[in-house]
Amino acid sequence: MDIVDLREYVMSLPLVEECQPFGDDTVVYKVGGRMFLCCVLEYAERVAVKCNPDRAIVLRDEYLSAITPAWHFNKKHWNDIYFEQLPREVVEREIRHSYLTVIRENVTPKALREEILAVVREAGFLVSRE
Repeated sequence: MDIVDLREYVMSLPLVEECQPFGDDTVVYKVGGRMFLCCVLEYAERVAVKCNPDRAIVLRDEYLSAITPAWHFNKKHWNDIYFEQLPREVVEREIRHSYLTVIRENVTPKALREEILAVVREAGFLVSRE
């Protein structure tokens, strides 16, 4: 998977917004106004994704140099994914996990969260409690 494939997958998720709130060198992807993926263009071989803290530790152990604590983010909740080193299904799974985690835990108010989850469910992206 390369950066173009990654962007296409991210933009295929329902209600995703692409923006550059930190300047021209950083691309951020949000859902419900909340960031779930960040790419610093100078380091375009990796992206930061939100992750459940327990899952983050397991992934770092399993994928050693391909999944690491995110640079410049809360290392308990964010992982850097070196997407060219990983199978496509792993990258997509972790992007989807980040996306769903942010919707479930960070999008407020509850009415907006439920509305987004309904759209995600209808689009077929909500398959389990990832």
